[in-house]
Amino acid sequence: MWTTTPIERIGLRAVAMSDGPVGVRGTGGESTLADGSPVTAQTSAMFPAPSALSATWDRGLAARAGALFASEARRHGVDVVLAPQINLQRTPVGGRHFECYSEDPHLTAEIAVELVRSSQAHGVGMSVKHYVANDSETERTRYLARLDERTLREVYLPPFERVVHEAQAWSVMGAYSGVDDGETAAPVLEHRPLLTGVLKEEWGFDGVVVSDWVATKTVRGAVEGGLDLQMPGPDGPWGDGLLAAVRSGEVAEGELDDKVLRLLRLAHRVGALDLGAPHAPGTAQVTGFQPDDAPSSASSARDGLTGQEASAAFLRELVARSIVVLKNEAVAAPGADRAGGARGADAGLVPLDPAALAPAGRPLTVALLGPAATTPFLQGGGSSFVVPDRVTTPEDELRAGLPEGTRILVHDGARSRSNPPALDVSGRCSDPVTGAPGLRVELLDAHGEALDSRTAPTWDGWLQDVRADAVAVRVRADVDLEEPGTHELGIGTVGVHTVTVDARLVSTGDVVVNEDVVLSSGHNHPVARTVDVEVTEPRTARLDATLQVVHAVGYASFVRGELVHRLPGATAQELLDEAVAAATEADVVVLVVGTTEEVESEGYDRPDLDLPGNQDRLAELVLAANPRTVVVVNAGAPVLLPWLDDAPAVLWAWLGGQEAGSGLADALLGVTEPSGRLPWTLPARFEDVPVPHAIPQDGVVEYSEGLDVGYRAWERTGATPAAPFGHGLGWSTWEYLGATVVEDPAGSDPAPSGDVLLDVSVRNTGERTSREVVQVYVEPDAASTPPGAPSRPVRWLGGFAVVDAAPGELTTARVRIPARALQIWDVPSQQWVIAAGGHVLRAGRSIRDLRLRAPLPA
Repeated sequence: MWTTTPIERIGLRAVAMSDGPVGVRGTGGESTLADGSPVTAQTSAMFPAPSALSATWDRGLAARAGALFASEARRHGVDVVLAPQINLQRTPVGGRHFECYSEDPHLTAEIAVELVRSSQAHGVGMSVKHYVANDSETERTRYLARLDERTLREVYLPPFERVVHEAQAWSVMGAYSGVDDGETAAPVLEHRPLLTGVLKEEWGFDGVVVSDWVATKTVRGAVEGGLDLQMPGPDGPWGDGLLAAVRSGEVAEGELDDKVLRLLRLAHRVGALDLGAPHAPGTAQVTGFQPDDAPSSASSARDGLTGQEASAAFLRELVARSIVVLKNEAVAAPGADRAGGARGADAGLVPLDPAALAPAGRPLTVALLGPAATTPFLQGGGSSFVVPDRVTTPEDELRAGLPEGTRILVHDGARSRSNPPALDVSGRCSDPVTGAPGLRVELLDAHGEALDSRTAPTWDGWLQDVRADAVAVRVRADVDLEEPGTHELGIGTVGVHTVTVDARLVSTGDVVVNEDVVLSSGHNHPVARTVDVEVTEPRTARLDATLQVVHAVGYASFVRGELVHRLPGATAQELLDEAVAAATEADVVVLVVGTTEEVESEGYDRPDLDLPGNQDRLAELVLAANPRTVVVVNAGAPVLLPWLDDAPAVLWAWLGGQEAGSGLADALLGVTEPSGRLPWTLPARFEDVPVPHAIPQDGVVEYSEGLDVGYRAWERTGATPAAPFGHGLGWSTWEYLGATVVEDPAGSDPAPSGDVLLDVSVRNTGERTSREVVQVYVEPDAASTPPGAPSRPVRWLGGFAVVDAAPGELTTARVRIPARALQIWDVPSQQWVIAAGGHVLRAGRSIRDLRLRAPLPA
């Protein structure tokens, strides 16, 4: 499923691939490292969501992330990581929105180039995906993206072009979907003009084009289109089908030569092909991650850290740096002299100042509220899933960082997940046959006869690598129910099944599922069907489930059965009341709300942008009860925040991965500045969203907005978002003093031909050392643009730079605007040309906070 075939006689070992964008999961089976030692890692360093990395706008952090990817890949015996995903966030409801970098092609490319270049410099390949215009999940294996040639060239292809030209990417993954560019309409893997014409011939890509898993539908079409490696194998059309096509003459053997060369080249680059010579330059092997493995900030110089400690330290910094401060207003605490604290009277609520928040003589009381505070959402659903090395929680990290004696009141306040929690199999269940702790698990053949029967002491919801002759699995257990009240018992599953509790039918299904359920991610988070079980005195309930074995082409056979159990507990209103009471009692509230793995996942798009459950009501009530409330949003993609105006401080904390708790605590307590900036637009109203869905019509997704993707469309309509692209307050305020085009750059930073350098002078006018992301946007000069010139967006991101400054310090950010930002794709001549008329450069803090102008004459 994850490896190519070794050919020992030529010194070629298997090349191992692995997901994914939030960490290197490994191949799931036995494997060895390059030195022949066995892979023992069962867990992985879990990164924050890719959108969080992009939110730092920090190329150095991206390079360090690439080095960690390489280290993690070697730790897990992996040669090629199936990442990054550089599709654009065309619509905020896209299911994999969290897995992409930005709605802007330039920001996407800047981050991706650094990450890919760094990882490959350490000898680990990155397979950038999904080429191309694969920007939504609904019917993703079937739809055709229809977009004009200029839009394709100027918006969706540039990130791929730049990772090929600037990072020399070793692999590109072709998408499930298809593209209709006005000339050719075909699945991407059969789209010769895009795969062979543009990628390989025009751009000079010399790496491997790999299919998305089970995406290859034909032999001849894919061979001619430009596919090099079908994955997985040997199932699917390129198993025996390719050999048969060569023998029949449908495919000439010579047509495979270039593909073989590319595969051998990739193997050599990752150290899997022994040619009796050293690896290619820049492919040194990685043995362990260090915080300063790549260009970094000063905080990377942590001495004495090795292995998982070093990766955790870096990820902690990355989480804190990625957090976006949407709002931060001062709120006086009753009886406290804020002006007498460490900060001035106009300081915002964050970072939290315990001395200023707590009345004299009494320990600080903090209410930590919200379902995402007690059960954080760490990673999106789908193929990027990893089991983390460790998990840090907001409660533990705040306790460690706040003064001794601080009281922390912790309450859910609301439910954000539809499914009940997982059943405690080892603690509550017993095998009804033997009485041993756990479940009775029986594999059944097509006649219902048992092929195997055993006690499973634990159950994680999956039965993997099931034997080929098994059709179903029967799972039985006696569940101990001791607590008085109403218990919920049931299961989430896929395919043919029958589930009963105490002989009561819970769920049944007669539809046989196959690999399509994997491609739609229906197996990742199946909706659980439950029944209520009333308990007046301790008893057991008999759970009996017969579940389909899914034999998916290209994948190992498996059974999916998420056993769930909800204990008797508070009603929704009682949960709200408990949270409000805690908020009223506290000196300050940290309220954490957000999405869940049921909402943000590969395989399906979201129907809306609402927070799940009654979290909005929770926010309204808590803010009314205590105005000293910091709201933290734990989500990868935009959600509507109807209470935003009432909240004094709001932090967007993404899906933080394993260091979500530690990074958030550092941002809240003043250890590390949350210096993130939004890489996408946060809507205030759903009706203002430019692309509210990507549901195919007759199999086609029309990219009717053309060049105006994301914030460009907001600039076109003038609608007001909750927060604009590029927004983020950090800890300080900044003054923009001047912008000068560098006519004759000297020193070590000359501009390549056609690029423009803009020096932007800024001053930190706040009271803390802070980081600023200086953003430069390009807009056409209307006065000099001739009539009839090709249309362009109102404005678009041209470049950015990150600078740090002490209070009162003046510094200059040098921003590079690439020549391509001033060009358009001329369809008749099939080339890039300088757009007619002049341009104006606008420098500022976001797309809606532009403070300086610098004209660029035609």
